[in-house]
Amino acid sequence: FASSSSVYGARDAPAVPFREHDPCLRPASPYAATKRAGELICSNYRDLFGIGIASLRYFTVYGPRQRPEMAIHKFTQAIDRGEPVTLFGDGGSARDYTYIDDIIDGTWAACLAVKPRDFEIYNLGGSRATTLKTLVDLVCGALGKRATIVWAPDQPGDVPTTFADVTRAGQAFGYAPKVVLEDGLARFVDWYRREN
Repeated sequence: FASSSSVYGARDAPAVPFREHDPCLRPASPYAATKRAGELICSNYRDLFGIGIASLRYFTVYGPRQRPEMAIHKFTQAIDRGEPVTLFGDGGSARDYTYIDDIIDGTWAACLAVKPRDFEIYNLGGSRATTLKTLVDLVCGALGKRATIVWAPDQPGDVPTTFADVTRAGQAFGYAPKVVLEDGLARFVDWYRREN
């Protein structure tokens, strides 16, 4: 089941990095609430029907062919075109960005490892938090261009930090993220330039 780091919430959020046993009782958005509800439904199906399920909490996945409204794609396009980039808050919010190849490797390994009648939750992340301002600086570096930033207030439902502890996935099926953000952004920008 494709879950999300969003389930950890903002208020009463656990200390970082986030661990699978942390309570997820106050999701900060409807999206997060649906992902947590999906996990509970999966747990119920295991109880009722003995289906083995791995619930994978993905942390800010990015890479080639990313949807254009997602931050990295949107920022890359705006900076490349010389358009302003809107940043919410003070630029200090942080995300655990995870390259798509690492997510694919982790997802496949989880599929191979799941056992009948088990319900397990795993974080799949890059295991490194990067601030919004640093992300924009890295995108600028990958493009070789400067950004014009427009500051806006925090968005409701946005969480201040996401950061995955991936120890459990590493122990269960060998998950270990390999692509650091700087390399992943370079790959994304190469793809973006070929497509635009």
